[in-house]
Amino acid sequence: VQLQASGGGLVQAGGSLRLSCAASGSTSSFTIMSWHRQALGKQRELVAAIAIDGSMTYADSVKDRFTITGDSAKNTVYLQMNSLKPEDTAVYICTAAFSGTYFEGQGTQVTVSS
Repeated sequence: VQLQASGGGLVQAGGSLRLSCAASGSTSSFTIMSWHRQALGKQRELVAAIAIDGSMTYADSVKDRFTITGDSAKNTVYLQMNSLKPEDTAVYICTAAFSGTYFEGQGTQVTVSS
């Protein structure tokens, strides 16, 4: 399974970006797909996750600003990021679980200027 993330970029504080992550190479639907992020000098953290049953999890720091949605038929997940802050600057990494196996994409850079 390969994960291809896209949608990152440079945006001013208060702006929005939408990340996409498409999984290819699997004949089954994902069990869970997630976005993690890693900023320079900081530990990697879970940003948001969505399970096949539609349940979602968010980091406290992004609740009410970010929304994760998924399309199980297309094995694609989206992360709508609104009201972006400079502290959201990081490499955003898409991960997914298929039939108990974990996969990770290369990530996409999000930079929020103040």
